[in-house]
Amino acid sequence: MSSDTPEPTAAPGPARRSFLRGMAGGVAGGVIAGGAAGAAAGYAYRGAPADPAAAANAAVAGGRLPAVPFHGKYQAGILPESSRATAVVSFEATAANRAELTDLFQTVTDRARFLTAGGTPPPVGIDGPPSDSGVLGPTVVPDGLTVTFGVGSTLFDDRYGLAAVRPVHLTPMTSFPNDDLDPAQCGGDLILQLSAGNADTVIHALRDIAKNTRGGMQINWRIDGFASPARPAGTVPRNLMGFMDGIANPSVTSAPQLDSLVWVDPSTSREPSWTAGGSYLVVRLIRMFVEFWDRVDIEEQETMIGRRRATGFPLDADSLYATPDYANDPTGDVIPLTAHMRLANPRTPQSASSQILRRAYNYDRGIDQVGDLDMGLIFTCFQQDIGRQFATVQTRLIGEPLIDYISPFGGGYFLALPGVSGPNDYYGRALLA
Repeated sequence: MSSDTPEPTAAPGPARRSFLRGMAGGVAGGVIAGGAAGAAAGYAYRGAPADPAAAANAAVAGGRLPAVPFHGKYQAGILPESSRATAVVSFEATAANRAELTDLFQTVTDRARFLTAGGTPPPVGIDGPPSDSGVLGPTVVPDGLTVTFGVGSTLFDDRYGLAAVRPVHLTPMTSFPNDDLDPAQCGGDLILQLSAGNADTVIHALRDIAKNTRGGMQINWRIDGFASPARPAGTVPRNLMGFMDGIANPSVTSAPQLDSLVWVDPSTSREPSWTAGGSYLVVRLIRMFVEFWDRVDIEEQETMIGRRRATGFPLDADSLYATPDYANDPTGDVIPLTAHMRLANPRTPQSASSQILRRAYNYDRGIDQVGDLDMGLIFTCFQQDIGRQFATVQTRLIGEPLIDYISPFGGGYFLALPGVSGPNDYYGRALLA
């Protein structure tokens, strides 16, 4: 590292306790190396590289992606389109007290800061275990990794003295009619979503974080997912029912839309001040009964969804992003009143405030106990208010024809924490102060 490159300083807070001792050296070495790699990339978030040549040099052979900047007012994994690979992992907090919980959050921050920037892990000590799993080789590549970290309502019980600062809209996940929720695959004190260009990058990051936080949090449930490339072309991937998924979304380049629909703003609500810059995250695991779906007539499939399967066009339009004209179809002769897209987004003045920022992934877990295919959708969405947005949309969908072919079975409600502002900051600092 050149002499004029500043070294990241350690986040302030108490010294690492027993479950983290012996790891601080590895964290520090990795952060320094990773900081240099991230700076070399010069990559502008959701934009073109500031220095295209430097960014091209930073990208590693094999189709890997450059680094996504980690620091910022908001977490970097919220706004981007779905990455090719993801893991959504729920944890129970096992830290003994609030000081250890602070250590845990600082350690997750340290690891995320290094993993998203990339770099060379520190050398192995004499007779010591390796500092890195080696899954990505001797050098950790960023591969577009984002780490989204959040908290569930159960973290605000009496263990850590946080009950008085629980986010206003953070509750256990509601079970809607037609849900078949498995308690073993629901909820959690903490949620972690790792997304990247390749599955090995996600696995490497999960193993790194799990190793470095052992004793502070324990995995509760986990599901891996993937986003398919757009077929036959374009930008919208398909779900495992064969339909394009996520066409209608708020604009991630419109600050007014994001401020009114995605980001929590305590200045205009009753939320505690520490939530500023956070966003409510809903995770909903939905199995698809694909063997039965594949036997349904294509026209019936399209009327259940409200779009053409081949093109993604609304049934009353001839382009992908066309706004369906519900006013000229009041009785649902073209797009049925029970079509999924019409119920989810009626496009009325009253429904505008219930829009969500949807991010979905496919999953495939092989077969179930009776030999049926176990695959479906990892539905995630971000919003300012779960009740006003996700719950309102889901209530409109109760009883839709699609329920014969899907079964929501898990997930949870969480608050994705505000972003980490710089090298002296860490996840949840204002919460734990």
